[in-house]
Amino acid sequence: MMMGWMAGLLLFSQQVIVPERLTLTDDKGQITANVDKKAYSLEYLDIPLVDNERLHQLTDEVGKRIYRKPMNATINDSGAIVKEIPGVQLNQSAFVKQFYQHFYDSNSLSFEVPQMPVYPKVDSELLASIRVRPIGYYVTYFNSNNKHRYTNIKLAAQAINNYVVQPNETFSFNRVVGVRTRTKGYMSAKIIVRGEFSEGIGGGICQISSTLFNAADRAGLKILERFSHSRSVPYVPSGRDATVNWGGPDFSFKNTYNQPILIRAHAMPGRVYVSISSSEMINYKPRHVPSASDTLPEEINAGTDVDQSVP
Repeated sequence: MMMGWMAGLLLFSQQVIVPERLTLTDDKGQITANVDKKAYSLEYLDIPLVDNERLHQLTDEVGKRIYRKPMNATINDSGAIVKEIPGVQLNQSAFVKQFYQHFYDSNSLSFEVPQMPVYPKVDSELLASIRVRPIGYYVTYFNSNNKHRYTNIKLAAQAINNYVVQPNETFSFNRVVGVRTRTKGYMSAKIIVRGEFSEGIGGGICQISSTLFNAADRAGLKILERFSHSRSVPYVPSGRDATVNWGGPDFSFKNTYNQPILIRAHAMPGRVYVSISSSEMINYKPRHVPSASDTLPEEINAGTDVDQSVP
């Protein structure tokens, strides 16, 4: 409010005629907002003053419209690094300053909204440095003829693939994967409820959380939260599963090492592969974790090619 009073009083003697409209554009010249200056004015002694409350609302609205989320660098299915893409956000202090300048400029009809970059957390250089030393992995098998369950497994694997956990950061499966809904592509498949099999949206993703648990445990990471199913499952040894449910049980671990770690997850016909890697400088302490049986569980089609190479 003080800024509006000062700007108006300083310009009072100049008999400023404020144009009725002001057009805001982005860096590509696209219109972000059309501002009716009267709606942002407070009239005192015939002096046009900026309504700071309305300007604050405008700043929030413009910020939401121009925001572009940054994209982390990733590793594609061919093993090549896909470069990161910076995002964009509103430079709020510069926007407010320019708004005042153009508000009182009788010759100004528009101005470009000031932006500033938002850098991704994971860039190509970091990704290249933490993919070099494998510290943990795990493989489990499943029946890919169950198309609904296979779809859910693939979606959950994609959600955790290329995820980087920084030193002292906690990884939460539910937070990273998010809500499992039909709109995200998840389908109804068999789940375990109170010891009985039932149908539910996202059935099968516990195989991803269980595979990740064993890979993380093998890498010596600190397991914070892990729950077993109410009955045994065929894809991991007894007691080596990690059930998850949105709003319920979660699987989480903490990266207690002094280097970031990279999670890679792949779901192929008949099997799931999760690996964890880091930089050459990591000093990790692996644990012994029993492997999943190399004989196919009863539910798996004997025709599945379990010797298929893993990317």
